[in-house]
Amino acid sequence: MIAPARASWLLFAMMAGAAALAWAIAPTARMADARGKFVLEEAIPAAFGEWRINPLVAPLTVSPDVQAELDKIYDQILSRTYVNGKGDVVMLSIAYGGTQNRSMQVHRPEVCYPAQGFRIEGAEKGSLRANGRDLPVMRLLARQGPRTEPITYWIRIGDQVVRGNIELGLARLAYGLGGRVPDGMLVRISTISRDVDRAYEVQNAFVASLLDALPPHTRALLIGASS
Repeated sequence: MIAPARASWLLFAMMAGAAALAWAIAPTARMADARGKFVLEEAIPAAFGEWRINPLVAPLTVSPDVQAELDKIYDQILSRTYVNGKGDVVMLSIAYGGTQNRSMQVHRPEVCYPAQGFRIEGAEKGSLRANGRDLPVMRLLARQGPRTEPITYWIRIGDQVVRGNIELGLARLAYGLGGRVPDGMLVRISTISRDVDRAYEVQNAFVASLLDALPPHTRALLIGASS
């Protein structure tokens, strides 16, 4: 039997060794540093294709306490409303964090909309065709009283676009094992419409037009270099 004192020292040595190993393999290379500085307000155009900023309609706002938490988590948040010549209105929200971690989920529609009194329905994985590729996205409905808001969103972590917590966790783990700390961006597009199918068609067209209008380095901010 190992003496208590010796057992204590052995346990201490094992804990110290584990801590040292964790420190040694902890990712240190921040992908955000390699991207260089950017400002979302300047990077995302106010007009592109048939779309223009609509100053008369404001995107979904959050309560002051929720906004305070978001300001702590994200480096930049952009919220705009666009309109085209047909009168279609699309709300765009982008949240960027230089160090991607579990806090990114705070801004996901499944979390932030219920916090504002909405009910979430029909969340499912999907894809849309944009810029010559199939972009993986999440689709869901937010309802509050008579308001029906179809939503499309995706999360870019490092150079990958992911859907759901499992894909997000696996991507974060893969980057960590490779010694890199990924940055992250959540892009959300929504419209207020009871015609859900048409709303998603409008959102698809909006995303395709936006990505086609962006230079490669800005496009990579939204959908990653390898998407």
